[in-house]
Amino acid sequence: MSTKISLKEAMSIGIGGMVGGGIFAVLGLAVSLAKGATPISFLIAGTIALLTSYSYAKLSNTFPDRGGTVKFINVAFGKTVFSGTINNLLWISYIIMLSLYASAFGSYAPNLFKIFDSNSFNFHFYASFIIFFATLINYYSIAVVSKIESISVIIKLFILLSFILIGSYGLIGNENLGQFSIDNWENSINIIAAGMVIFVAYEGFELIANAAPDIKNPAKNISKAYYYSIIFVIILYVIIAIVTIGSLPFNKIATAEDYVLAEAAKPMLGKVGFTIITIAALISTFSAINASLYGGSRVSFEIAEDDELPHAFTSIFWNQPIGLLITAVLTLIITNSLNLESISTAGSVGFLSIFAIVNFAGYRLSEKMNSKKYIHLTGFIVCIIALIVLILQQFKNNKIGVIIAIAIIVFCLVIEYSYKKIKVRSLKI
Repeated sequence: MSTKISLKEAMSIGIGGMVGGGIFAVLGLAVSLAKGATPISFLIAGTIALLTSYSYAKLSNTFPDRGGTVKFINVAFGKTVFSGTINNLLWISYIIMLSLYASAFGSYAPNLFKIFDSNSFNFHFYASFIIFFATLINYYSIAVVSKIESISVIIKLFILLSFILIGSYGLIGNENLGQFSIDNWENSINIIAAGMVIFVAYEGFELIANAAPDIKNPAKNISKAYYYSIIFVIILYVIIAIVTIGSLPFNKIATAEDYVLAEAAKPMLGKVGFTIITIAALISTFSAINASLYGGSRVSFEIAEDDELPHAFTSIFWNQPIGLLITAVLTLIITNSLNLESISTAGSVGFLSIFAIVNFAGYRLSEKMNSKKYIHLTGFIVCIIALIVLILQQFKNNKIGVIIAIAIIVFCLVIEYSYKKIKVRSLKI
């Protein structure tokens, strides 16, 4: 029996990684910033992801390794303080993403139980419960985690595509279509910033890199897996944004910002539609938490093996890397300490920074990969510009989110620098 991954399976890894809890969590944030131009914001963010995927495709083909991004950074820059800082930022960014998914779960869950006239717990209860429950599943069986992810990808895509089909029909003659007029667009900075705040909804395509060593016919299928999965998700997100804005007036979107996709299903299917989308959101965020907990623990393990974190992180607790427990605890703290916008901003800053460095890594290694330098360089420059726009725009309205994002980067640098210094001293003794 072949253990190799087909093109379709590789695409499902990328699509499943992107269409996790992100779209359910950040759609309302995007509309609040860009208004009628929200579909353009999703298109801008998707274009940056697609441009970055060129570097990932070339690096995955030339340096296939289950360490994925961690491997690429170390090959390009060596095992230095800089590479260690970026790799640690990757781990923390996974934790930020986990917090985003848990926040989305905590926002949607109370609405489901209100529908059934049940006494509903608050956001913090549901968000904390799902982190705890997913952690137990990860400790129980990684095979179960994989099965949950495989089933959930089919369910959430089916529901989202149904939402698009039914919603598109409901747009005919809808008075809310006027919200797409240029008069209802925010300024260019806000439109770009909206795309960057929700950039986390495209994070996940890089998981294909971790599967690269097992993909059939890698010379052709790796690049196709990246490009096809991202293009599919761009189209999916843009249409979802169109259907949502065409279904609900801006004031209702603002009121239901944290669970706007479920609210957008009401005009089409009433409470049934609201319930179905809410269930889809809970399934998606739960599966995303499951998969990301495992991914985050593996990242910390890989970093420690590369001597960029203390070797204690390679320790095993209850048959899993100790990083799983640490990742879960940090996720609980962040989820219950920050609001959704701050979490989304911090996550986007983290991944835009990482993707900028991966593009630059591609530029440095272009001769070995026989790739086009100007595409890598363009990806790097675009990520940096997007990062600057995001920070400047968010600093006006969400200073806490920006400060936290910058503090995380500084923290990663200090931790890595201190660890390297202590390591050198211990070798001299």
